[in-house]
Amino acid sequence: MQKSDFEAELRSGGYTQIESKALDPKPGNDEHVHDYDIRGMVIDGVFIVKQGDQSVTYRTGEIFAVPAGRRHSEEIGPQGAHILVGRKY
Repeated sequence: MQKSDFEAELRSGGYTQIESKALDPKPGNDEHVHDYDIRGMVIDGVFIVKQGDQSVTYRTGEIFAVPAGRRHSEEIGPQGAHILVGRKY
């Protein structure tokens, strides 16, 4: 999926605050929650999301999601990552 197509999909799905983020490598962050749904696509690199006991590695072109209120943490691969992400309140 192209970046522009994914952004249009986010908008049509009610996602707002859509932004592109360049992320530096990071071994992980503390578990946390958001009061909004997150849906994103990896533009480049590796982005790992851990929800509960499940850790999923997302690579270029893959889409990830974290529902509001769900405890999770993220890890950024050794080369960093570039993601496009939207929030739905």
